[in-house]
Amino acid sequence: MPLHHPNFDPVAFSLGPLHVHWYGIMYLVAFAQFLALGRVRLKQAHIAAEGWKVEDLDDMLFYGVLGVVLGGRLGEVILYNPQYYFANPLEIFAVWKGGMSFHGGFIGVLVAMSFWARKHGRNLMNVMDFIAPLVPLGYAAGRFGNFINHELPGRAADPSLPWAMMWPGIDYPVHPSPLYQALVDGILLFIILWLFARKPRPLMAVSGMFSLLYGCARSFTEFFRVPDYTVYFAGLPITAGQLWSLPMIVLGIVLLVVAYRRQPALA
Repeated sequence: MPLHHPNFDPVAFSLGPLHVHWYGIMYLVAFAQFLALGRVRLKQAHIAAEGWKVEDLDDMLFYGVLGVVLGGRLGEVILYNPQYYFANPLEIFAVWKGGMSFHGGFIGVLVAMSFWARKHGRNLMNVMDFIAPLVPLGYAAGRFGNFINHELPGRAADPSLPWAMMWPGIDYPVHPSPLYQALVDGILLFIILWLFARKPRPLMAVSGMFSLLYGCARSFTEFFRVPDYTVYFAGLPITAGQLWSLPMIVLGIVLLVVAYRRQPALA
């Protein structure tokens, strides 16, 4: 028998007219884990040798929040649902309802970190190598927020599947795709990347590994999620998430190849 979605109330609690949503709380969790894991990363010998400080971490978070929120929302509007948002422009500002694109947030963070790197005289790729392992668990928190909001339903699932789930508003069992993405794109990616980044790596290698792994993981989990839209290449259907993950896969491969050709001694 399929499981049933808990159908949480998206509002965690209210303070008079102020409604605090679970989706927003998940973003606070994401930012808190960035600081916590960042402090652990600062203690790694090869990171400490690069002169990183706690103050850098706190300052980067401020820039990163702007990049995630602005880039994530603009990515959702432009890359995934332009027709809906252009027809309902006030909905662009309703971020508490969910609807944040990881790919847009990724671009937003790149832009934000480029400003931070220039301000502090750091190489942008050095900055991205430092923060890359701090991202996946924050992504997982966001996907748990999608699950609480009963967003991003999965495709139809075999009722005999032990974790097939009845989703609010859908009268057949589906894959709980936000949980798949939290576990695969988030937690599994974090474990692999954290272990990889514990040792000294050539400049760009950690960033390249993150980009490659996320692109591959997202392309896989998209098979279980109802796509935002589908395009066709050589007759094969490609979901929006897979389409925008392809540049990340290519970027990851390029960064890894260049990194290890330049500094093979650290391989």
